Formats: sequence, C-alpha cells, structure tokens
Amino acid sequence: MVLRSLGFCLSFLLLAQSVIAETGNVTSFELGNGLQGVVIEDHRAPVVTHMVWYRVGSADEPAGYTGVAHFLEHLMFKGTKTLKPGEFSKIVKENGGVGNAFTSYDYTGYFQRVAVDRLPLMMQLEADRMRNLVLAEEDVSTERNVVIEERRSRVDSDPNSQFQEQRRAVMFLNHPYRNPVIGWQHEIEALNRENVLSFYKTFYAPNNAILVVAGDVYPHEVKTLAEKYFGVLEPSDNIPPRVRPKEPPHLAPVTLTFSDIRQTQPYLIRSYQAPKRQSGNQKEAAALVMLAQLLGGSGLSSVMGQKLQLEQKIAVASSAWYDSVSYDPETFGLYAMPRHGVEMDDLVIAVDKVLAEFLEIGVDADHLARLKVQIAAEEIYKLDDQSSVARTYGAALTAGLTVEDVQGWSQILQEVTEEDIMKVAHKVLNIKQSVTGLMLAPQTEGAL
Repeated sequence: MVLRSLGFCLSFLLLAQSVIAETGNVTSFELGNGLQGVVIEDHRAPVVTHMVWYRVGSADEPAGYTGVAHFLEHLMFKGTKTLKPGEFSKIVKENGGVGNAFTSYDYTGYFQRVAVDRLPLMMQLEADRMRNLVLAEEDVSTERNVVIEERRSRVDSDPNSQFQEQRRAVMFLNHPYRNPVIGWQHEIEALNRENVLSFYKTFYAPNNAILVVAGDVYPHEVKTLAEKYFGVLEPSDNIPPRVRPKEPPHLAPVTLTFSDIRQTQPYLIRSYQAPKRQSGNQKEAAALVMLAQLLGGSGLSSVMGQKLQLEQKIAVASSAWYDSVSYDPETFGLYAMPRHGVEMDDLVIAVDKVLAEFLEIGVDADHLARLKVQIAAEEIYKLDDQSSVARTYGAALTAGLTVEDVQGWSQILQEVTEEDIMKVAHKVLNIKQSVTGLMLAPQTEGAL
C-alpha cells in the first residue's frame, strides 16, 4: 500500500510538472481604447480558444427590461454591416471551429475554439460585431419568439428551475440578482429593437470588454492581432458606473415551499447571504470555499454526508457550495434529499442540528488536510482543459478580480486555517439571513 501510494504521488508530480511546463504562462495587456487582453499559453496542440467577455450581464439591466442582456446575446449572431444574419456562425463552422455565447448575472461572453491559424479571422469577426451590429425588425421579432420558447422549455417546463426562480426572488430583496437571467416572460415579450440597440450601444465597446486567448500562441502575437482588429475601434464615452442596488439586512429566516406534480422527489435547499471574493484580499472567500467542501463538498466523507447519510440514514444525498466569483455578494448553499418515508420537518431539524454541532465542535484537522491535497490535485487537472482555464480568467475579471488574484487563488486556498473557517462559518451560517426552500412531493403539498 505504501509503495502504491508513493507511485501515485510520483506519477502525479510528473504530470504536474509536464502540464505546468506547457501551460499556465499568463500575461495581460491593455490597448489604447481600453480593451483588456489576457493571453494563456498552452503549447500542447495547435488550437486556440478565443473569447470576448463584456462587463455586463442581467444584473446590469434597466428596471423593467429583464432579459435584454440575454436577448442581445442571441441577436449578436444576426448580422453586421458586412455579414448577413447567420453568416458569423457559418464562417466559424466552415473553418473547422465551434463557437457559442453565454449570459450570466455579471457578464456576457462569446467564444470560438479553432485551429491557431484561424485566430486572426476570429478576431476580425468579433471586432466587427462589437461595434457594427445591424438588426432588422424581422430578426428581432423572430428571435424574441425563440427566447420565449427557450424560457418555456428550460424554466416553465421544469419545476426545479421554477423553484430556483422563486427562491432567488426571495433571497435577494433589493439586488437585481433576484431576477432570472433569461428574464421574466412578460418583460421579454415587451422587448423591442430600440431596447436592444440602446443596451448594445451603451455596453458593447472595447473599453467594456476583455479579450481572453488561450492556446498555442505567444503574447506579442496576440497583442499585435488585437491592435489590428480591436485597436481601431472607438471606445464608448457613456458606459455608466457599475453601481447596483444594495441588499438591506435580512432580519428573519424565510421558508419557501414548492410542489409540482412533475417533481416526485422532495428535497431541501437553503441559501445564506455570503460575502463576495475581494480583489487583493481573498482570504475570507477561500475560507468559505473550504467550509463548503467540509460541510458537503466531499461526498460521504463530508460532515453532512457522514451525519445525515451514514450515521442517521435520514438522507440519500447532501452537498454544500459557495458562489465564489461574482461582482456583488452572492450566496452560500446547502442541499439534502430525504430517504423515502422521512418527513421534511425531520430533515430540517437534522440539518440544523448538524450545523449547530459543527459550529460547536469545529473543523476536523485531518479532513481539512485531505481536502487541501484533493484541491491541489484538482487545480493541476483543470489546466488540461484550455477552455475552462480561459473561462476562469474571464469570469474573474468581469467580477472585478485581477489576473494576479486568479494566479494566487490556489495558494490562498492552501493557507486557509481551521480558525479562518470557523470565523466565516459563524458569520455566514446565520439562520436570520437564510432562505430555506422545501421541494415537497405532490401529496404533501400544504402540509407545512
């Protein structure tokens, strides 16, 4: 057993050295028009991930216009002064690439993964639609129906998604994180060409964008291409300050019940208000990540897994998590699914008891040490996924973090102490600042 473990450690160290040698060199630059660039070298294959991130998401939408950020994401594939609708995606595909886009609360991103010699073409395409989008009324009307159908299929047809919408609307009393990224249907239906173009002209500009390029490239090559294609674009002079409504103090716990005939498996899900990861001072966020891992992020070896699933046999699944990358404070969450025949009231009591015991007893030092080894390994394995690394930097930078913050994150996680974890545990696990969601089996609706 000792020899086997030693062999694994040696193999892991060799893998780590090999991966780090070929990846991980990260540099950044900024163009005269404000475009920020990040280059992540990965010379293992002649491919590249090209991403453009905008510092705008659904939480930046004007009141009454939910869904406009996501709607614009769809319409960015329609056409420009030089491209016909749909031609962008066609060109990417014809050049052997894949691409898509995504919208979240704090960002909107566009990406392509192509052979490295196609990078100049991808930059040309993205720079073109950054400032030259053309929208016909027919395109807007057609795509609005697509988004409405997307909402119907992903939210209205899924009780878990509906439940999530209701929980976030209660979790955030004042902050726009309370609104769904896709938007409320009645507001999507009212969006028009003028709304979308106004949003586009306000936020889509080089001085509100981050270019992330990961792959078989060198920094000077990427910067030269960025100067050629993006550097000629005029910056915007009307991007508003990114100031959002703040959450007031939460003074009472909230319990929200939900039931749907399509959802037969009950579960408990609880969210607590939690601080965000701060640029230059990530210690508290790192402690929250480790707290989530200890409580429910490490399967049956976690605190909740041991107590709820193995000892008490009251749950069949449990987990915990922390949203560590967001522009404004987000949440810390817990989840538990009861065994068949277990009443939801009993599960709630059991979860509360486990948390109370943890706050009293504290951290198991051996468990924490094992988690740190596991996390160190995961950080190495993440480097194998070029696109994932690019996403890590893009999401962090749009949340107000820096390249240095991302590079130092792994070490900060390793430096978290038992005292750090217990400090944030007592701060965050406050029932008064929580929302407990109970998905009830249909036959138990109204029992609580």
